[in-house]
Amino acid sequence: MQNIFFCLLVFTHTLLISQINISGIVIDKNSNLPLPFATVKSNNSSYALTSIKGEFVMHTNIYPVNLTISYLGYHTETILITSKDSKKIKVQLRIKEENLDLIKLNTRENIAVKIIKEAIRQKNKNNPNKSLTGFSYKSYNKLKITEDNQAKLNTLDTTNTEMEHLFNKTHSFLSEKISLHKFKKNIEEKETVLATRMTGFKEPVYSVLGIKIQSGSPYNQDYTIFNNKYIGPLSDNAIRNYYYKILDTIQGKRPAFVVLFQPRKSKNFASLEGMLYLDTKTLAVQKAVIELRGELNVIATHDFKYFPKKEIWFPIKQEIAIRPGTGRQKVSLFGGQISVGRLDNNKKKKKKLTKTNDFLISTSDLFDIKLEIPQSIKQKQATIQIDPQANNRSNSYWNKYRTSTITKKDSKSFKVVDSIVKAQKIERKIDVIQSFNIGYYPANFFNFDLTYPIKYNNYEALRLGLGGTTNTKLSNRFRLGGYVAYGFRDSKFKYGLNGGVLLNRKSNSWLNFNYTKDIKEVGSFFYLTDRRVYSLFEPRLVNINFYYKHKTWAASLQQQIFPKLISETQFSISNIAQTDSYRYLNRGNLLSTYKTAEATIALRWSPFSKFLKTPTYYKEINEGYPKITAQYTQGFKGIFNSNFSYQKIGLKVAYIINRINQSKTSVLFEADIANGNVPLTHLYHAYPNAPTKETILQRFSVAGRRTFETMFFGEFFSNQLATLQIKHSIKPIKITNWFKPELVFISRYAIGDISNLENHKGVDFTSLQQGYQESGLEINKLFAGFGLSFAYRYGAYHLPVFQDNISLKFTFYLKL
Repeated sequence: MQNIFFCLLVFTHTLLISQINISGIVIDKNSNLPLPFATVKSNNSSYALTSIKGEFVMHTNIYPVNLTISYLGYHTETILITSKDSKKIKVQLRIKEENLDLIKLNTRENIAVKIIKEAIRQKNKNNPNKSLTGFSYKSYNKLKITEDNQAKLNTLDTTNTEMEHLFNKTHSFLSEKISLHKFKKNIEEKETVLATRMTGFKEPVYSVLGIKIQSGSPYNQDYTIFNNKYIGPLSDNAIRNYYYKILDTIQGKRPAFVVLFQPRKSKNFASLEGMLYLDTKTLAVQKAVIELRGELNVIATHDFKYFPKKEIWFPIKQEIAIRPGTGRQKVSLFGGQISVGRLDNNKKKKKKLTKTNDFLISTSDLFDIKLEIPQSIKQKQATIQIDPQANNRSNSYWNKYRTSTITKKDSKSFKVVDSIVKAQKIERKIDVIQSFNIGYYPANFFNFDLTYPIKYNNYEALRLGLGGTTNTKLSNRFRLGGYVAYGFRDSKFKYGLNGGVLLNRKSNSWLNFNYTKDIKEVGSFFYLTDRRVYSLFEPRLVNINFYYKHKTWAASLQQQIFPKLISETQFSISNIAQTDSYRYLNRGNLLSTYKTAEATIALRWSPFSKFLKTPTYYKEINEGYPKITAQYTQGFKGIFNSNFSYQKIGLKVAYIINRINQSKTSVLFEADIANGNVPLTHLYHAYPNAPTKETILQRFSVAGRRTFETMFFGEFFSNQLATLQIKHSIKPIKITNWFKPELVFISRYAIGDISNLENHKGVDFTSLQQGYQESGLEINKLFAGFGLSFAYRYGAYHLPVFQDNISLKFTFYLKL
């Protein structure tokens, strides 16, 4: 077996599962109609539920095998499978005569729909997160990636017999977590991780702790499975998307309706099926079984307990099992992608994995439940906090709170996988993946910056460089960094040096100093809080040809005031020189060189994002929108012989609507104003991306992320500028499992003005007073991350020559 964990981490062992699949269908003997959600069990502890078509698949490697098939209201059947070559099995179940009238009554759709409509109407009263003012509880979670049931590993290479022995007796991955949860009405639930440990890792992989594997409640509008969202069975629009049918009524102290739900249409976003156990009096959920079949096969369960004093059902356990399905769906666990679909081994070795049998199980038990107890939590707290001692808890601590026993296989997993992770340098591989995603390559105590090695632009031509910064392996209290680069056309070296000292760990406050000798694009404007924006490929850079030289000394203070608000304050002195013929007329003097002194403060607010607080830093685990960034800069005249006094204000708002049908709309609005004596180098452009060439094919290059594709470089500059960009992407068009192009519709608008145009000499440009407009589309991910982009310029700045208004480029989007 080649397990999921090793698939991500490029393990070299090739394993084969010796298993046979038993497939069949369960139907009503009288009507021949399929029976969905019938239970199929084997005498070797395997089990399955039939699909909405009544079909099932069982795995076994032991023959003969007994299968027991049961269904509410029907007689149970047991059949014996004696041969591995058995064809698809047809199981016919007979209705129990004594329950015939009850079944006929309860299977009427209109009754089920009425019950569900009333359950939806009552859900705010029944949902603890809506009806209670506050509560707290502890939870014990065990997450493991393991082999299914009694499957055994067989290897074709005798040198792997030791690996075979180990993995029959251990899990591929195992983690445990003990948490304290607190909830206060109108404030999101907060979690404090009291204890955590993961096989193979000295320190927790924090990205795993931030993953939302399944929704905490079946009442939610959207039901989440491994960060993918689906319409919930009790969402406000559930009736339009699901078909409901009453299967039975469970008797007891609190009787319950057993209601089957299944999708009305074939929609990825409404493809859940399962059963709801609804209290007959309050229609609160007593239990929920939710299943998803397809590229991933998922079974999720929620168990509730009734608290009579508060007259409410509160969750006490939830579990989810994720197995490979029919496709190549991937889930993110360590910052990379883990495949849980069918995998093929290296063809050169002539070994084939016929079916991966790994599956992921996450089980959470809730205990120490305290209802309607005032909770002292604040909105600004991180959603998840890690206790400083969470990774160092004793065995006695674990035994005190552990709600499920640690099996022999569990115990052996820690030691065995620890040694494998160490031998295969798994932690190193995860470190590389996570660092690469933010633009670094770690090498011992130094992180090489991947934005420096190779670039190209129209001023320097080829630019080669090397740079980076120290990491926590050198020190948690300070950092040192720098870079050096060389442009082959201008034959000049550029370089920078920087350092930082940690002032306060709680607020992640850093005092930084840096010196830079380099070039910068004329009219570019950057927010300090957005300084670190990494892209594997910087498309717009290729076409830029209007730069200025600068030597800058700067000191800055970075702070995370609270998780959702970060700030940076900077004071800088710059010596500016031109690379072209531009001159600035200042009180009768034409200046090609000048000095600026600036003080800048920037804030970025992410009010709806969710954060995880580790002992050393904050990590954003769920991006929420809008994200609002504001920045103010004051230019001083006379400080260190600086030449100008001015003010600059910038505001940026990014908003993304992710719909459950997999379409997405993103809106980016930005407004910038500069007042005072401001040279062109420090004004604004609208991020043009059209090279100044004659034909469409000559202008064929790469499209940017937030650029105006039909606006020519150097065509417009402004001291007052507002831009609006709207992108709408529809659901990816599935042609094959690996070919899913994405269609994106784009509209961009810009309006601006320029004061004292006569003071800017040696360059020709105009203002955006009449408003600039372009629209187009992208077809992304056609091949290896590449796609095509088309845009058309229209409105007040439409050009006389038709082809000058057209942009045709390629796009590049790569997700690791």
